[in-house]
Amino acid sequence: MNGTVLGISLRGAFHVWQRNLTVYKKTYKINILPNFFEPVIYLVAMGMGLGAYIRGDIEGFSYLQYIAPGLIVASAMNGGTFETTYNIFVKMHFGKTYEAVTATPVNVEDAMVGEILWGITRGIIYGTIFFLVTAVMGLASGWTSLLVLPVIVLTAWMFAGMGLLYTSYVKIIDAYSYYYTIWLTPLFLFSGIFFPVGGLPPWARVAAWFTPLYHSVNMSKGVLHGTWGQGTWIDLAWVVGVATVTSTWAVLRLRKNLLR
Repeated sequence: MNGTVLGISLRGAFHVWQRNLTVYKKTYKINILPNFFEPVIYLVAMGMGLGAYIRGDIEGFSYLQYIAPGLIVASAMNGGTFETTYNIFVKMHFGKTYEAVTATPVNVEDAMVGEILWGITRGIIYGTIFFLVTAVMGLASGWTSLLVLPVIVLTAWMFAGMGLLYTSYVKIIDAYSYYYTIWLTPLFLFSGIFFPVGGLPPWARVAAWFTPLYHSVNMSKGVLHGTWGQGTWIDLAWVVGVATVTSTWAVLRLRKNLLR
């Protein structure tokens, strides 16, 4: 943990991550409920409720099996997003946390990388627990289903990066309602979780392809449904590319903003 990468101290980033973990241990019982139970409610309501009225299979799977992979990565999305939006905004503008952090050997870049790592951790927690729920329900079986864990990590990273990038532009906390309502909600509904994107009009299919959650859903389905193919590598490249660009951009912007 003593090395540096591109001028960022991994040790410093780790200490920020460790601080968040210490705080989370005291509050996890309250924090885990909203972001975790929303996808579970959708799984039960849509999979068992609406699914009971759907005749036949969808792409060879029952409706409950069809929506489970997408809801797993949606859980990771929620965890990575919330941590790098509201939580960091409060630390920046109300708690003045980073003024204290940067008074130590930890600089702004270290702190932001540590926050991204913590956002990834939160996404892993939610996504993995939800995956275990699907496994108990018989919706994920076999050792190959464990390959969804890297998909959870990448999804959490991508949305942690996007959330932090949005935070770097936000001036008032009320602006997050736009991010969640206009951005995350359409992603959740139109990324192939609840119905095949192929049934949409051509322009909508193109729009869906250019959204990030769509590619995470494809990878999750590829692993859990055994439909992994050449197109999955494109999904992987898309997710890694978006995660890298947004994370780097966010760190650079916040370095500039917090040093003013």
